[in-house]
Amino acid sequence: MRMQSTESLLFARPSLVEYFITGVRLAHWLTAVAPALLLLLLDNVPSDERENFFAISLFFGLLSVIMFQALGIYSEAIFSNLLRFRLTFFAWSASFGMLLFMHQALKLLPYIPAWHMGLWFCASLVLFGLERLFILWCFRRLMQNKHYLQRTVILGATESGIHLARYMQRNGDIRSGLIGFIDDRASRLPGELAGLPLLGNSADLERMVRNEEVSQVLVALPWSAENRISQIIQRLRRLPVNVMIVPDMVALYQAHNRITEVSGLPMFNASLVPLRGWSPVFKRLEDIVLALLCIALLSPLMLLVALAVKLDSPGPVLFRQKRFGYNNRLIEVYKFRSMYQHLADADAQRQTTRTDDRITRVGRFIRKTSLDELPQLFNVLAGSMSMVGPRPHATATKAAGLNFEEAVEEYTARHRVKPGITGWAQINGYRGETDTLEKIEKRVEHDLEYIENWSLWFDLYILCRTLPALLDTKEVY
Repeated sequence: MRMQSTESLLFARPSLVEYFITGVRLAHWLTAVAPALLLLLLDNVPSDERENFFAISLFFGLLSVIMFQALGIYSEAIFSNLLRFRLTFFAWSASFGMLLFMHQALKLLPYIPAWHMGLWFCASLVLFGLERLFILWCFRRLMQNKHYLQRTVILGATESGIHLARYMQRNGDIRSGLIGFIDDRASRLPGELAGLPLLGNSADLERMVRNEEVSQVLVALPWSAENRISQIIQRLRRLPVNVMIVPDMVALYQAHNRITEVSGLPMFNASLVPLRGWSPVFKRLEDIVLALLCIALLSPLMLLVALAVKLDSPGPVLFRQKRFGYNNRLIEVYKFRSMYQHLADADAQRQTTRTDDRITRVGRFIRKTSLDELPQLFNVLAGSMSMVGPRPHATATKAAGLNFEEAVEEYTARHRVKPGITGWAQINGYRGETDTLEKIEKRVEHDLEYIENWSLWFDLYILCRTLPALLDTKEVY
């Protein structure tokens, strides 16, 4: 499979593609051995061992290229806009593992100290990264000058075709240069679509293919037009051109560009369970460690806030409120009480406003600074909340007079993960009062983006951004 991964490009520019990949392999071979050859010049390697060291280094470079090939470094994705640093790191680590085996177990390089081996690994890794950046720079320059491996047209000026054109304009790479549309309704369509010219009808397309002006056709006709698609493909199969059938772009959008296999059949994956595999374990460990650390560091501040709340007005220090948590289950969330006890609103029937007379003097300060949220660290320890996630809302909270579930159709999708003390929406300014539909829509949009793209690094980034975001308190009362 890996060996044939550039097959779809071979027709377009067979010599160029093969020469380029051969050149990359040669560059990787040299990069794998260059630090070793430099060490050979600088180190006091015994003269009788120099030839042996030189031969082993060259052989190791060849093994590295073979390992890179096996792990997909030279697949068609080499022409993409991806940095591919992670794949390169794992491929080089696997290759260097073979060298360490030769060094330690077989004693083929006994005269090379360990720190030199580490320097060799790091130097080559940096060079691999620089080479990839140079390749991407070359690709960018070529694309700016309209040079691509394949000249591509979209057959069908349909809604899917226009969506595809816009997608390729945003995300395209050197593999496919989009030059325009082909449609048999050319006389009834505007001269430009998505900023691209209408090049003519299917007869014009056949002439362009025979003149080698087009090397790839993307068929974007509605899937319901099965007979029409079949006729066009039968005609195009007689020509020297790559033909691809475009999926329904609406389905592709709903699947977030993810395709998976079920019993060997490719299918659009419209929704995945978030936090799969070991992710829930890692996130729970993150929550426990960070919650314990925060409680230990902030306990003096929490005691001061509790004392201020108690002295400011009669009533309990903590306020308990039912909110929606994971899987839409009700959880009890803790906060420092910020309202007068007799005016408390357990269900949040009425949202707080700038001049809300229910809020105490201390309450106004701790709400502005979000100090009232600190007891939720105990919710995190108990497992009903997370350090980072969509903020939990009270059961009766409304936006522009509508319950959140009515205001935003995808609102309950937020509950696929545990709610958090802070979140992606909050650090982007969507916190406080939701007096308009736009505010809750943006909050939900950011929450769903967080769920789709979760990682430990994303969580840590949000936590680092939380404190600066708290300084912006104009929307918090």
